[in-house]
Amino acid sequence: MRKIIHRLRNRPEEERRHILHIAIFILGLFMVLLWTFSLGRSVTSKDTKVKIEQDLKPFSVLKDNLVGGYNSIKGTDSTNTNNNDTTQ
Repeated sequence: MRKIIHRLRNRPEEERRHILHIAIFILGLFMVLLWTFSLGRSVTSKDTKVKIEQDLKPFSVLKDNLVGGYNSIKGTDSTNTNNNDTTQ
């Protein structure tokens, strides 16, 4: 290990920075791959899917409120736009 460090110290600074950037990129890529594989196992379980659906329910209510508010400001409701498509 001392030989490797000694060899790196003797190289020009630009080359040492280049080696540092490559090493950090490889370590970061390795960490992202580990995170991805661990995430894949936990997301596919049925318990997690049920929990995600329960966590997203408030957001669907928020979305409905935002759409309703937008339609009331615009002066139309969503049922009128759906009925117009079927008249053609």
